[in-house]
Amino acid sequence: MAEHPHGMKAETGTVELHHEPSAFGITAPGFVAIAMLVVVGIILWKRVPAMIGKMLDAKIDSIRRQLDEASALRAEAEAELARAKARTAASEADAASAKNRLTPRGAAAEGPADADEREAPQAAAGPAVTAPAGSWSRRARRCRRAGLSHLSLP
Repeated sequence: MAEHPHGMKAETGTVELHHEPSAFGITAPGFVAIAMLVVVGIILWKRVPAMIGKMLDAKIDSIRRQLDEASALRAEAEAELARAKARTAASEADAASAKNRLTPRGAAAEGPADADEREAPQAAAGPAVTAPAGSWSRRARRCRRAGLSHLSLP
């Protein structure tokens, strides 16, 4: 018979018996199973699932209140935006009417340079209404250039 490589031979031997430690005939996996059953029993006895359900319900109510508050705030913000747009449209309409009142009849829309050129001859000819001295006339010029009514500014 040929020898096995590396000097290995098939040998016959006896089977070794291993004894697992046990108490009252219950081995280690049995004790783990019993411990799990005891833990699950305590959890059910103390009604932990009901407590978890109550906590989740409270959290759901809290989130629902926050969502309701957020939707109310959004509606309020949308209403405020609509009011602001209405104010802006009214201001633009006032500015356009003031601009039409301030521009001479038949003149085209004025640019920033046209306003200064037109005011110089009017000042020499004498304005129909005398403007208060100081910053009022400068403010009116700036408002006209921006297309705003100077009456709405402080």
